[in-house]
Amino acid sequence: MRRLATYGRRRYLVAYDISDDSRRGEIFHVLGGYGRRLQYSVFVCDLSDQERIRMLWDLEELIHPLEDRVMIVDLGDPAGRGVSAFTFLGRSPDLPTGGAHIV
Repeated sequence: MRRLATYGRRRYLVAYDISDDSRRGEIFHVLGGYGRRLQYSVFVCDLSDQERIRMLWDLEELIHPLEDRVMIVDLGDPAGRGVSAFTFLGRSPDLPTGGAHIV
């Protein structure tokens, strides 16, 4: 039986504006390991506290703080406000259903 485990996880919207092409590619790759791409520079990530800290560490290692910007917005529980906070105009992507899958 599959069920969703969202306990202890929160949904984050992560967007970035990176000035250097090489760093931009690295940020894209790193975020792909933490979440799902919604738009070119926007990801949705369902993370535990430990994963969030690790993601912040990984991003801080790559960015140049005087040139780059990463925005992280806490949307709350992946099964609650983490879904209802989104409104799309036009074609909308499928959002993750929330949390880790336990089989």
